Amino acid sequence: MARRKDQIKLGAFLLFTGHHVAAWRHPQASVGTEFENYLELAKLAEAAKFDTIFFADGVAARLKDVDAASRKAHNGIYPFEPITLLSALSSVTKKVGLIATASTSYSDPYNLARQFASLDRLSGGRAGWNLVTSSDPDAAYNFGHDAQILHGDRYDRAEEFADVVLGLWDSWEDDAFIRDRENGRYFDPEKMHRLDHQGHHFKVRGPLNIPRSPQGRPVLVQAGASESGKELAARTAEAIFAAQITLDEAKAFYADVKGRLGKYGRSPDDLKILPGIFPVVGRSEAEAQDKFEALQELIQPEVGLNLLSQLSGVDLRSYPLDGPVPLNPPVTNAGKSRQELVLDLARRENLTIRQLYLRIAGARGHWQVVGTPSQIADVMEERFENYGADGFNIMAPIMPGGLADFINLVVPELRRRSLFRHEYEGSTLRENLGLKRPPNRFSAGNAVAAE
Repeated sequence: MARRKDQIKLGAFLLFTGHHVAAWRHPQASVGTEFENYLELAKLAEAAKFDTIFFADGVAARLKDVDAASRKAHNGIYPFEPITLLSALSSVTKKVGLIATASTSYSDPYNLARQFASLDRLSGGRAGWNLVTSSDPDAAYNFGHDAQILHGDRYDRAEEFADVVLGLWDSWEDDAFIRDRENGRYFDPEKMHRLDHQGHHFKVRGPLNIPRSPQGRPVLVQAGASESGKELAARTAEAIFAAQITLDEAKAFYADVKGRLGKYGRSPDDLKILPGIFPVVGRSEAEAQDKFEALQELIQPEVGLNLLSQLSGVDLRSYPLDGPVPLNPPVTNAGKSRQELVLDLARRENLTIRQLYLRIAGARGHWQVVGTPSQIADVMEERFENYGADGFNIMAPIMPGGLADFINLVVPELRRRSLFRHEYEGSTLRENLGLKRPPNRFSAGNAVAAE
């Protein structure tokens, strides 16, 4: 197989204590939740020339099992709303991309389009929106619902939501604001485009009241891997945060999603697939394993069981910890792809409930690698060169040390192999990810009907 001509893209998925479920108990993990803690992480990522920093989000505290929740740092409780946080970080960074999660299930498309357009302009064209549909059943109760929105309905709404936001981001052509003092014309009305969307879920006139940014519009990111999620990503997304464990799974997902792009008039280069990787790095195999085991020993059974119940969509508290995982649960209305991934892992390795939560406690179903810098670079290179990924979202086990370890030990090895940049290619997120700047759909010679 010929070596790929492009290079690996890297994102830093930032959770304030680290991604391991017991990270906050580790003596070297930061439990700080102030802006300065996030500023330190953002500067680490930018100095290492990472493409992006990324923040997850939720709109409900997960407190159904209060005792278990009280033992975890991450229960849908976030120190900051991510668009607000990234707006602040945009003023103290220059090149790194800024990606925030926002739900289509409990947001309004006009407000969301405006918020991300504003972040994009504040940052000089570095914003990205991670589009999700909220699978957390508790979120529904915070927005006037009596029950969780059904999976199919969530994606139906998300499809239309994405169309509205993308249309609003094209409200103004790049040169619409002429600011002609002599003739008293601030903008050219021919280059303003009202959306006039009327659909099943939304009725939005437009235009958006914010001009386009240097990169045209924010990068659209997607995270779902269900059939509905993959189809939505193939039609609209420019990056996917994926979760596959084995190389074969990663290659199959990569080929599947990229193979869907053609029917929407898109090319494989229009979409970057960036799976999560949970790397535990040591200067020797023994050191790496010791680091990992030190975290594993901090997992309380209540916490592991709570995490597994959330990801599988099944309340497992009544099952024996050392008994088999129920592999034929009732149909869930939660995240379908993550449930399938977790249960497939249990089935493939014949794991008990305890063994399964220990296997996913670090990466929550993402790819977990424990080893030396060379070993971690080897498997990243293998997955990249075999078209299982275009890059990786780094999920450091503890913060800030786990991210610093990856940067100080693995990044130089990737550079030695010419797999990762030494300097940024440009100043916008699109330039650094290798994505085209999108033309305005309504401009002369490019007009298309808004869907």
